[in-house]
Amino acid sequence: MGINETSEVNNGAGRLSLVGGAGVAVLIGLSVVAGLADTWKVLVVGWVAFTAMAAGTYLGARATETDPQRLVWGYGLASGAMVTSAAMFLVPQAIGIGGSAGAPQIGGIGIAAGIVVGYSGHVVGHRLSHYDWPMDVTTAQITAHALSAGLIIGLVYGSMPTLGLLLGLAIVSHKGPAGYAAARRMQRAGKPVSALLLPAAGVGITAIPTAALPVPEIPVLNAVVFGFAAGIFLHVAMDFLPHCDAGSEIDEVCSLSEESHELLDRLRFHAVGSTVVGAAAVVVAWVAVAP
Repeated sequence: MGINETSEVNNGAGRLSLVGGAGVAVLIGLSVVAGLADTWKVLVVGWVAFTAMAAGTYLGARATETDPQRLVWGYGLASGAMVTSAAMFLVPQAIGIGGSAGAPQIGGIGIAAGIVVGYSGHVVGHRLSHYDWPMDVTTAQITAHALSAGLIIGLVYGSMPTLGLLLGLAIVSHKGPAGYAAARRMQRAGKPVSALLLPAAGVGITAIPTAALPVPEIPVLNAVVFGFAAGIFLHVAMDFLPHCDAGSEIDEVCSLSEESHELLDRLRFHAVGSTVVGAAAVVVAWVAVAP
């Protein structure tokens, strides 16, 4: 049997993708490195991201039908938490560090760059999905997103180790609903959902080694790093906002019909409510743990 990105073995309980197993193995190995380097915050964030996406993938693969209301709440809670976390913990750091360098606008430039780069990557990635590639495009796209997110999380915690776990955990909160939605799409296409174990491990795979790298104490550079991280995560958060329109992610994953306009209208109230609750939860958690 040849080994490639779509190779599978039958383990008696379903099809196991070799790339998924390889991703888990790499994460386990890097976890040992994280323990030796005492970078326990990114270690926790990486494993929470893995657990959340693996659980979402498992539930999505076993579901016989998709409950659109639950999916909307999953996306809304996660995106609300991400927007609030980026705005509370990363944006002030970027502007403050830039201000210490004499130009708070530097942090703003980083934020703008992060949003633009995030948007550009999303659009180009969607365009590339229309080509015939020798791999599963869904897995490749989500893996690229997870690896880049882990890289940024590692840089942020490496630059500012005093940051609490709340930021990292809120940033990866979207992994659960993302894994669920991706598993539903791959299940319908007859592809092995266990391949999603690779992007599930992706955050930790890049965050752990990046956090261990020495970061130069250059205020301008750090302002750009924090600003870029804030911009990227704000883009991802806005991309995960539950859009209840025809042709949207909710519509696609739930296979809603053209006659489902009334249902989509009701889901819009759930979209707003879930996003508000997700945002408020971060504020409440911060108040609870703040000294």
